[in-house]
Amino acid sequence: MASPRIDTHQHFWSFVPASYDWITTEMAVLRRSFTPAELRPLLERAGVTATLAVEARGHLDETQNLLRIAAETDFVCGVVGWLPLMEPRAPGLIEQLSSQSALKGVRHWMGAPNDTSFMTQPALHEGVALLERAGLTYDLMLWPLQLPAATQFVDRHPRQVFVLDHFAKPFIRAGELEPWSQHVRELARRPNVYCKLSGLTTEADHERWALDELRPYVDVALEAFGPRRLMFGSDWPVCTLASSYQRWVETVEALIAGSSAEEQAWIWGGTATAAYRLPFATPVPTTPLTTP
Repeated sequence: MASPRIDTHQHFWSFVPASYDWITTEMAVLRRSFTPAELRPLLERAGVTATLAVEARGHLDETQNLLRIAAETDFVCGVVGWLPLMEPRAPGLIEQLSSQSALKGVRHWMGAPNDTSFMTQPALHEGVALLERAGLTYDLMLWPLQLPAATQFVDRHPRQVFVLDHFAKPFIRAGELEPWSQHVRELARRPNVYCKLSGLTTEADHERWALDELRPYVDVALEAFGPRRLMFGSDWPVCTLASSYQRWVETVEALIAGSSAEEQAWIWGGTATAAYRLPFATPVPTTPLTTP
């Protein structure tokens, strides 16, 4: 069986400025709607066979809309949605929506880039505990200064599957590898944490980034997480601020070219299949998993 290529991080939206206030006027290319019909030919050209649609506005209506899209779109194999984890209605909603097989995980705002206190909120931890029982993953949307607090957060939920989005947005434009590298390596010591190889070009100079600027960050993640806990994601359409879909795919191909064929198969599809419990056969064999 051929190994699938799975894009673990892409978005759809019907653009309304008030609903997506993070899309500023400086992000003109994103201030419109993005649909499965637009993404399909990009996937076909890149050889990507399935995607995970990820929330982008922190609203229950969006989660329900993404689940509808997944039911209607053959290539969308799952949804990482948003749920009000800190509200009293969280248990009922999780029970209700987790009955839909397309819901694979949840992403929830973790505080402003320099805020490390939000992750200590008891209600948030109670919500994450509900996800564990429901078998849903939790995507960590972080910034570098939050990484130490995120490690403490994860330590309170050792059986919950976490997925770090976008390498926690390292300061690539400034060329800063530390202390990001140290903190990512520490987080990666937790075997229940996976990582998405995504969102890097938008942290570099949008107009002049080069592959070699990204390589040190990818090398750190490869060493820290290993290929069985690292997975491909495009962050489409946000990636179009700095790169076409095809250019990002080709960039990832180049960045992981030194890995074995089996390791690359894990990054392209095997890791996502395992972490998100996707409906694919495990695409690669066999050798025992060891924590890097």
